[in-house]
Amino acid sequence: MKVLIIGSGGREHAIAYALNKSPKVDEIHAIPGNPGIAQIGTCHPGSVEDLEGILKFVEDNSIDFTVIGPEVPLCMGLADLLESHGHKVFGPTKHAATLEGSKAFSKDFMARHNIPTAAYEEVNSYDEAIAALEKFSYPVVVKADGLAAGKGVVICENYQQAQTALKEMMIDGALDGAGSKVVLEEFLTGFECSLLCFTDGKTIVPMVSAKDHKQVYDENKGPNTGGMGTVSPNPFLPEGMDDIFKKDILDPFMAGLKADHMDYRGVVFIGLMIENNKAKVLEFNVRFGDPETQSILLRLDSDLFDIMYAVSTGTLDQVNVKWKEEHVACLVLASGGYPGSYEKGKVITGLDKVNDDIIVFHAGTAFNTQGEVVTSGGRVLNICAFGKNLEETREKVYQGAEVIDFEGKYYRKDIGLN
Repeated sequence: MKVLIIGSGGREHAIAYALNKSPKVDEIHAIPGNPGIAQIGTCHPGSVEDLEGILKFVEDNSIDFTVIGPEVPLCMGLADLLESHGHKVFGPTKHAATLEGSKAFSKDFMARHNIPTAAYEEVNSYDEAIAALEKFSYPVVVKADGLAAGKGVVICENYQQAQTALKEMMIDGALDGAGSKVVLEEFLTGFECSLLCFTDGKTIVPMVSAKDHKQVYDENKGPNTGGMGTVSPNPFLPEGMDDIFKKDILDPFMAGLKADHMDYRGVVFIGLMIENNKAKVLEFNVRFGDPETQSILLRLDSDLFDIMYAVSTGTLDQVNVKWKEEHVACLVLASGGYPGSYEKGKVITGLDKVNDDIIVFHAGTAFNTQGEVVTSGGRVLNICAFGKNLEETREKVYQGAEVIDFEGKYYRKDIGLN
């Protein structure tokens, strides 16, 4: 099989790494890919938003199966386009992808299908938003309705902060139109948990748990990022939560897909807040999480291609999905200044000096004109390792983080602890 992966981040490198282990996968291609993926496949220039260009590539190169990594092409309808031309694809339709593409659509879906979530108010103008603030206590969560690359959620401690966030989103257009509509939401307490599941729209199979660390600084301080690291399993998850997830969230989610005639074949990433053994949904994402994927797929003990193909063809109930018992940690090495402004083009050293038991996924890297690997994004590299427990995995990834270097390198020191 010739497989095409759409995307260029650590998530896509982790997917390529897992697919490369399948005896059914003969060739891996990526648009646009990254220097890490280039070590196991062929990277091709192109934009993940150039849907017609991707279709042409699939047809010109006789691609058998396409895996769509990021949310933007899913929300634009890439899966629909490829399928309409007879091509196999892993990823939900444009309609289903609206669960991530619109916070208001997602909250309405949850409300209609009795999926527990925070109280909320959908607002369409700045004045309406300011008036609606009176219904909430503080902190209050301000969410841009549209896609904002992980930067559309602001937790506001007081009225002034909420007013500023709303002005930036709705008047100043700081999120390129993603904040023209906003969801105001009750602030939930507890701890966050990432629940990723494979689904073909009829069957849903939860993956092993993971804990993401969203804020940039230690002790969960500072602005939200795309994620500074993960550990799997989630060390904070209480016993017996699987049954609660199934009854309160997964069963009504699947019933909702059926009731709304939503063609959902791919991964659903459910962001949860857990308190007193009760779970509420923070958000739905319609693709693998990043960097949760890096931890979770390393623990997969089944053939990822078999699972993805079964999802695409509606036969997930025929696949046995197995997992390794070992723990995995993933530490993000970021550019100094991220998630704000940062410099690119910094030469990365030490990639050839890490221990053999360290797996490095490229997230924001590129080749310079001299052929050196350099930084090209806010999240640069993902340092991953197995261990018999959390302590052992943490020790390994932090040793790896010391070996690899680039100007401005930054990482959290408390992954898995907070």
